[in-house]
Amino acid sequence: MFRHISMIIFVFSTVLNASAQDNDKILNRQFADMKLLHLGFSVGTHTQDLQFTHNGYTTDNGETWHMEIPDFSPGFNVTVLADLRLGKHFNLRFSPGMYFGNKVVKMHDTTNNESTSQNVKTNYVVLPIELKISAERHRNMRPYLVGGVMASFDVSKKRTEMLRFNTTDFLLTVGLGCDIYLPFFKLCPELKFCFGLTDVLQHNRPDLSDDPTTMKYTNSIKKITQQMVVLSFYFE
Repeated sequence: MFRHISMIIFVFSTVLNASAQDNDKILNRQFADMKLLHLGFSVGTHTQDLQFTHNGYTTDNGETWHMEIPDFSPGFNVTVLADLRLGKHFNLRFSPGMYFGNKVVKMHDTTNNESTSQNVKTNYVVLPIELKISAERHRNMRPYLVGGVMASFDVSKKRTEMLRFNTTDFLLTVGLGCDIYLPFFKLCPELKFCFGLTDVLQHNRPDLSDDPTTMKYTNSIKKITQQMVVLSFYFE
């Protein structure tokens, strides 16, 4: 996870450094931040992770299963933006959109050294509400912090799987970004971290009544929370 976060931070920093080399002696869009309400959109990439809390469950056959996500696949995200000015340094932002991604859960029996996996594909509808706290503008750049809450709804088709996840979750979000004032619009690269607040694992699985042995995977987990690292490029 940290390797992928480092790569995202490196890309984020490269974009900022490249933008800073532009001719910033001319102030672009001097009154853009004075608007009460402005709109925009974003495109970007993200990685999804799951945090497993195991309970030490052992089957009648002596199996003890441990779950993890050893690798991460980049996903795609697109949102629209409504930004409400609250003051000189504060804005309230609402950016609903879609996050498309997947993650592969590796399941390993620590007793018998057996393993299997499950590919979890997700199509999240996200509804973030966040407070943006901006620093003073320096020529054509203005760094900011952002934080808030985000509701996510997985609208992908559900199948009978070894692990099944709830379709709804709520996450805390915190991040940083920079407004880059270009002649005709603002470009705002933003790096955000999202931390799930609820247990997303479905513990009651009546759909597995015909195959009760598959319940060993669910029975081995106390709870699962999700995390995401999101790199977005806003155009405002």
